[in-house]
Amino acid sequence: MQFYDVLASLIHDMKNSLSMVVHTLEQLTDDPSFQYDKPEKVTALQNEAKRLNNNLIELLTLYKIENERISPTIEDVDVANFLEEVVAENHASAEANHIDLIYECDPDLYGYFDEGLVRGVMNNLVGNGLRYTHNKLRISAAEEDGFLVFRVEDNGAGFPKGMLATQSSLDLHRDIAEGRTQLGLYFATLIAEMHKNREQTGFIKLENGYKLPGGCFSVWLP
Repeated sequence: MQFYDVLASLIHDMKNSLSMVVHTLEQLTDDPSFQYDKPEKVTALQNEAKRLNNNLIELLTLYKIENERISPTIEDVDVANFLEEVVAENHASAEANHIDLIYECDPDLYGYFDEGLVRGVMNNLVGNGLRYTHNKLRISAAEEDGFLVFRVEDNGAGFPKGMLATQSSLDLHRDIAEGRTQLGLYFATLIAEMHKNREQTGFIKLENGYKLPGGCFSVWLP
């Protein structure tokens, strides 16, 4: 067994352990009989555990992609229901941080994509949005120019210029090789680019001030 295989196995075990920690924390915070003096510290612990768990999922998925052990399973997905589930998964964290988490989508919208891979991207984007927004986070999906477009936007300070200039997997791969921590961006870009339809390939887009005044991260799937 090669070192990277051992590392992937360890990441898998750590991910499972952290998932149990996150689930236990959510049960505690949802239990009205559970009393604690400093709820903000429990919330911070919950958020960091969830963020670390998302990072481990990204690492494990990237390992599988690099070793050609994973390919997208394209299926017909009810997009509104998909977004509703993403919001439900992140509702506890948003509520604990006093953030208004909403989603907007045509109830009749359907898309063709790998639901598991895109869910990982969306959960990571929402997790980051909860850290950097002021008090609002908007998730949306719509069909535009032949693409299914997912957007996660906030009312925080927005993306810095350096991140706005880095929007391809080649640029992000170089940044990671140089020690810059943009793993989440790289992960989202690779997942988007794994989705292809004829001559079209998925991509990501970063911008500021779309409908909310902060950052807007969009994933375009053909």
